[in-house]
Amino acid sequence: MDHAERVELVFEQPGLGPDVGRDTVVVHRTEATGPGGHPVYCDDTGIVRAEISSRGEVRMLASGGHQSPRPPVATLLG
Repeated sequence: MDHAERVELVFEQPGLGPDVGRDTVVVHRTEATGPGGHPVYCDDTGIVRAEISSRGEVRMLASGGHQSPRPPVATLLG
């Protein structure tokens, strides 16, 4: 299985249209694996964490208490 070293996650802000409220976060592969056995990716701040399969399936992971991470609307493997 090949896993990208860098992935862009695109998030849509609730209540805004798809062309207005989009944020892109770049995450990098870490040494960790998630609950599904796939690599964990993290942004530079350590706040955005996601388990990403080689097929681009994303499972957002909380990095702290009281978080309810939303899934991205798009995943750009790179």
